[in-house]
This record gives sequence, structure tokens and C-alpha cells, in this order.
Amino acid sequence: MATGTNIRTYYNGTWHDGDTPIIRAADHGAWLGSGVFDGARFVDGLMPDLDAHCARVNRSAAALMLTPTVETAQMVEIVKEGLEAYAKGAAVYIRPMYWGINGDATAIIPQKDETGFAVCLEEIPMAPPEASVTLTRTRFRRPVLEDAVVNAKAGCLYPNNARMLAEARAKGFNNALVGDAMGNVAETATANVFMVKDGEVFTPIANGTFLAGITRARHMKHMRADGMTVHETVLSFADFEAADEIFLSGNMSKVTPVSAFEENQYQVGPVTRRVRDMYWDWARSES
Repeated sequence: MATGTNIRTYYNGTWHDGDTPIIRAADHGAWLGSGVFDGARFVDGLMPDLDAHCARVNRSAAALMLTPTVETAQMVEIVKEGLEAYAKGAAVYIRPMYWGINGDATAIIPQKDETGFAVCLEEIPMAPPEASVTLTRTRFRRPVLEDAVVNAKAGCLYPNNARMLAEARAKGFNNALVGDAMGNVAETATANVFMVKDGEVFTPIANGTFLAGITRARHMKHMRADGMTVHETVLSFADFEAADEIFLSGNMSKVTPVSAFEENQYQVGPVTRRVRDMYWDWARSES
């Protein structure tokens, strides 16, 4: 699926211009869903946490019983090579991915003898700083490890996300605040979530039902270094209704303010702004 423009694809050891076909009809990933990916960003010449995203796609592959074939450092260099074709001011989504090629005698378990690998780069603009989203509840929940491969960034998890988003949009909202198996808040349909109450920051504890994101961890590190109190804890939907600020954390936009949860309205507050500023200050300092 082409979400952006100006696509480049790394496949079979070389870079190709365009949305290159990379998968065959009988590949395990095509018909049994053994595909994983990760996402990083190139913005104004910056590639924050690129190595961490490349390392995570290898962990995701292993979680789906795929054999990762490209070491983190090599993957970083492949991405940097591909980005040389883009203007420094471009906003590019970086997507390394693996998928299964062959199955075992049952066809169900992917074989270790061959793993597909590619990197897709595509220009996708960053959302403007003033952009915000609205949230609603959804009847769909996050699964647990016994039900699904929630310890991987796996494509097979995303149809559930799609159901959440479709339900939210049908109700007139942008996104959904999602519960875990116990009914506590886990994250949203597309990103991790933080709330602010009386100057302190809260985020759902990583309980194995969702990926505790790389950008989420980066924000918490910055906030604590800045003297903020950050709690990872069990949170209810009522906690979010009573929040002073809510913001999302994800690779695509880094920080996204929430302007409403159901009928509750929120301003883009000082903590949300500070978290965004700290993130980009850090990213520029690392370049």
C-alpha cells in the first residue's frame, strides 16, 4: 500500500526507484501473515532512534519464528544509503520489513531456510504542530500474548487496529482509546498514550498487551531528566476523562495532542508542548 509519494525500495541487495513488487503469491507471508515491519523517520536530515527501530524489527521477526538476516548496523547503513536520494528537508517514513518465504510440512510454521527482507522509503509529511486528534471508546480490545504476537510489530495485528479506527470514525472521532483484556486503558488504535493530571504525567504500564514504543521510552527519559514525575501504572478510562492534558506518542508524528475524549475537551497544554520541544531538541543534538 502506497501511503506517501516518491517511494524507493531496497530488495535483493539493491535500491530500486518506485513501489517495487517484492512478494510472491505462495510466500508464507502473503497467505499466512508472517510479516513484520518497523517504522522510523527522516525529518530535516534527522534520523532519531534509527538504530533502535532497526534492532526492533529483528526482534519482531524472531517473535514470529522468522530468521532475521540483516544485522542492525548493516540495516542502518542500507537505510542511510537509500536516503541519499532525498532532499535534506524531506519527511520520509522508513520501513524495514521481513516476511516468511516457505512453510514447514504443515505449511503453518515458517521455515528458517529463507526470509524475505526489504526496506521501503516513502515521503510522508509530518503533521503540523497544531494538529490534534479526538478519541472515543471502542468495543475492541488489545489481545494478550496467549492470543496473538503482541511482542512483535506484526502486520497480522493491524486488522484489529483497523476495526477500532473504523468504529471511531463512524462515531465522528479520529481515533480510539483502547482497553486491554482486563478493561484498563492500553493505548490508542495507532499509538501509545500519555495523560497529565496536576502537573504529573501518567501512561499505561507495559503489561504485554501492546508494544511499549521506542518514542514512548524516549519521551519518558526526557521528562524524567527534566524533573517531571512520570508514572507507569494501571489507568482507567475515568482517569483519562479527568485528565488535564492527553497526548499520543508514536513514530509517525512523535507527539500528537488530544483535543477531546468523548465529550471531554482538552487544550494543548504546557506539558505536551514541552515534551515535543524536548524531543526535537534531543534529535538535533544527536545529528
